[in-house]
Amino acid sequence: MRSLSIRLGAVLLLAGLGAALIAWLNVRGEQPVSDALPTVVVSPGLVLRGAYLARAGNCAACHTERGGQAYAGGKALTTPFGIVYAGNLTPDEETGLGRWSADHFWRALHHGRSRDGRLLYPAFPYTEYTHVTREDSDALYAFLRTLPAVRQANSPHDLRFPYRTQAALAVWRALYFSPGGLAPEQDKSAEWNRGAYLVRGLGHCAACHAPRNFMGATQNNLGLDGGLMPMQNWYAPSLASSAEAGVQNWGIQEVVDLLKTGVSAKGAAMGPMAEVVYGSTQHLSEPDLQAMATYLRALPEHAPTRQPDTQVAPTSRELGAQVYKAQCAECHGARGEGRLGAYPALVGHRTVTQASSANLIKIIVHGGFPATTDGNPRPYGMPPFGQSLNDTEIAALASYVRSAWGNKASGVTPFDVNRVR
Repeated sequence: MRSLSIRLGAVLLLAGLGAALIAWLNVRGEQPVSDALPTVVVSPGLVLRGAYLARAGNCAACHTERGGQAYAGGKALTTPFGIVYAGNLTPDEETGLGRWSADHFWRALHHGRSRDGRLLYPAFPYTEYTHVTREDSDALYAFLRTLPAVRQANSPHDLRFPYRTQAALAVWRALYFSPGGLAPEQDKSAEWNRGAYLVRGLGHCAACHAPRNFMGATQNNLGLDGGLMPMQNWYAPSLASSAEAGVQNWGIQEVVDLLKTGVSAKGAAMGPMAEVVYGSTQHLSEPDLQAMATYLRALPEHAPTRQPDTQVAPTSRELGAQVYKAQCAECHGARGEGRLGAYPALVGHRTVTQASSANLIKIIVHGGFPATTDGNPRPYGMPPFGQSLNDTEIAALASYVRSAWGNKASGVTPFDVNRVR
């Protein structure tokens, strides 16, 4: 009995020490928070800067429900662990940020903690926003306090057990989250450092372009190595591989054009990236876009993902050629050459040839539409074929364009199509 008691005591001691470590990891670096309102001197210039930064962070994209009031929250964000509902950012005192001080807001961005002390779920990307400076946090806060107050209660999250518990979230944060800013790298230019701040901070590019583990934590988010976006089945291609979305071989202006207008001489932004261009990057200043381009062009080149070994039967290739001739050749050309300024060439197109066929399938099924921007007010789009073609036909078509005209990518199966649809 004595031996059992000693072992039980040791287990309880270790559990207590583990809980204490997890608790400490979740409060490290935090300072006392003031409830005083306001704690920043609000000026028109600060509000304008905050509005610009809100665009840079694309805050409205998540915090505005379709058909709802801007920034009033309520949008459902589907995750592998359940549904998280975006909060109300308007200054309503009961349901929004009306009782939040600038310190509370900074703590949410930097430490991922709500006004009442609750830990926030990383669907709100504080894992990247922790890099935002206090000055920019205060500007965002000043802007949000000028919005019309909207009385709209926040919906409770619908997460499965144990993910809905604060204890589970505390463990996740202890494993995968460290608060901190971005110190300028002295051997880099001011433009590169500004680009790093925008890409890794407010732009939170790693939220999509970094792979995630089974617990939903981003891996190697500095490498921006790409990954399948959970629940959306779009593939955010690697920004470090020129075989995917890397721009190391692009000119500065070509990158700026893509971020500003959604199209450039090298390609077009579609799917979730078109939404980012529409809601965020088209509104950024030329110096900031050039800074982002400078940073992205300097990313170390990584090897492309290995192509899967998927063989395609000759009958499938023949079917794909028939579907292409009937449905695609009129716009994209008999040999995939495209039409300059209108329809992209499919020969060597990275969406066509990269290892993941997910985006090609999505575009065939749902259509492809670049963002409508000031620089591209009437973009050419591709109609959806998901209703007129079945999975076998779509797989055959995708396999054909991935292997025709010198393209050398793996085949696509009907199962691949069904999984991505």
